[in-house]
Amino acid sequence: MGSPRTGHVGLNVSDLDRARDFYTSVFGYTVRNEGSDGDRRWAFLASGDTLVLTLWQQSTGAFPVDRPGLHHLSFQVDGMDQVRAAEAVLRDMGVELAHDGAVAHREGGRSGGIFFSDPDGIRLEIYAPTGAEELPAPQGATPTCGFF
Repeated sequence: MGSPRTGHVGLNVSDLDRARDFYTSVFGYTVRNEGSDGDRRWAFLASGDTLVLTLWQQSTGAFPVDRPGLHHLSFQVDGMDQVRAAEAVLRDMGVELAHDGAVAHREGGRSGGIFFSDPDGIRLEIYAPTGAEELPAPQGATPTCGFF
C-alpha cells in the first residue's frame, strides 16, 4: 500500500450555509459542487483544483471536544503574514481566538499560528512553519496545539 496521504476531510455540520460561508471566507476555498436531496445537503470545497473539505449537513448541536476522536484540523500556510491575514479575517467575523492571537508552538520554536473553532465547535489551527520565534508560547514547552 505504500504511504497513503491525507485526502480531503469530511465534516458533519449543523448549518451548511453557515459552514460553507465560514470556510470560504477564512480559507479562501471555492465551492466545487453543492447539492441537496431532500433534507440532505452537501458542499465540496476546493483550493485550486484540489478537493479539500466536504461539508455534510446532518448534525445538530456542537462538536464534543471531551470525547475520543478528532482533536483539531491543522492548515499550513507559507508564512506568518498569511497567519496574520487569517487572524484579521477571523477577528472581523467576531471569532474568538484561543491564546488571544498568534503564538509559537512551543518555547523557542520557529513555527506558530492561530487556534480557533468553526461555527460548530470543531477546533482549527492555521500555522506557518517559520517566523514565530518572537511570539509567546502560552504552554511553555508543552505543544500549544495540544491544549486549547
